[in-house]
Amino acid sequence: MTGGQDGRPGDPGGGPHSAVVVNPAKVADLDEFRRIVDDTLTTAGWPAPRWFETTPDDPGRGQTEQAVRAGAEVLFACGGDGTVMSCVSGLVGTEVALAVLPQGTGNLLAANLGLSVDLPAALEVAVERGRRRLDVGAVDDQHFTVMAGMGFDAQMLADTSETTKARIGWPAYVMGAARNLRDRPMRVTIRIDDRPPLRRRARSVLVANVGRLQGGVRLLPEAEPDDGYLDVAVLTPRTLRHWLALGWAVVRRRDRVPRMEVHRGRRIEITSTRAQPRELDGDLIDPGRTLRAEVRPQALWLCVPQPQESPDLSVDAEGASERGEELIEEAHRE
Repeated sequence: MTGGQDGRPGDPGGGPHSAVVVNPAKVADLDEFRRIVDDTLTTAGWPAPRWFETTPDDPGRGQTEQAVRAGAEVLFACGGDGTVMSCVSGLVGTEVALAVLPQGTGNLLAANLGLSVDLPAALEVAVERGRRRLDVGAVDDQHFTVMAGMGFDAQMLADTSETTKARIGWPAYVMGAARNLRDRPMRVTIRIDDRPPLRRRARSVLVANVGRLQGGVRLLPEAEPDDGYLDVAVLTPRTLRHWLALGWAVVRRRDRVPRMEVHRGRRIEITSTRAQPRELDGDLIDPGRTLRAEVRPQALWLCVPQPQESPDLSVDAEGASERGEELIEEAHRE
């Protein structure tokens, strides 16, 4: 694990320059949200952040690259998983740290790394300057921090209504999943690094940097975000009974999960006999017959709670929330 203060951006004697990339569709009152963020950072001694709004044509990558060119040392990504993923693609390979202000439904990165969805805690985490370098996965010119997938998982996302997600949150994905449990499997060839290819009839193949799904379900307990590897889960259930056994084993955190095999590698190529739905970090990308992913080790700085010894970084998240509330109250008094 890497963490602590080593290599953190910004001058220890004052706050770093920052920027906020926000998806305005995910924030109920953008003016009030902006006021809270600006006042809180000012009270913490930071310069006022630059603000960039995403658009349907550019969900965050272009704005992130613009913020980096303008001198940002910390970038706040405010939105759902799609916004965070776009910002990550603009930050990979830079020294700019990502701070997540979750506002969407899935919030996969926040769930996997113990990052709070609470605004005061998210701001406090950035202000306290805990940092950790993460691996990211690369698919073509896009990047993911959580997982990429082909097959059932992407079809589930496609069949989950945005309205339902907004109303009930992550349980909406269960409804999307139920519609596809009886779909026919894919015939896939999976190549991992330089090993002999695997040929399977699979419902879904997931390439994961970390191990939790929507709702906090831990599918791959051994997956770590900074070990230099991607974990590959091949799901092969064929009947409803198979799905129930697989789901029960995952929920019960069993060591062995039926109808699922796990591999690990640095380069993964999945090829199907027909085009399949595909996703990155909970956002759909164009369907295709192939999904190629490779790890980019230690490619992203992430703002995290302190102390940072816990593998999922949940230690002190509650304390960060309390300290963040105090900081916001101080900003209001000023």
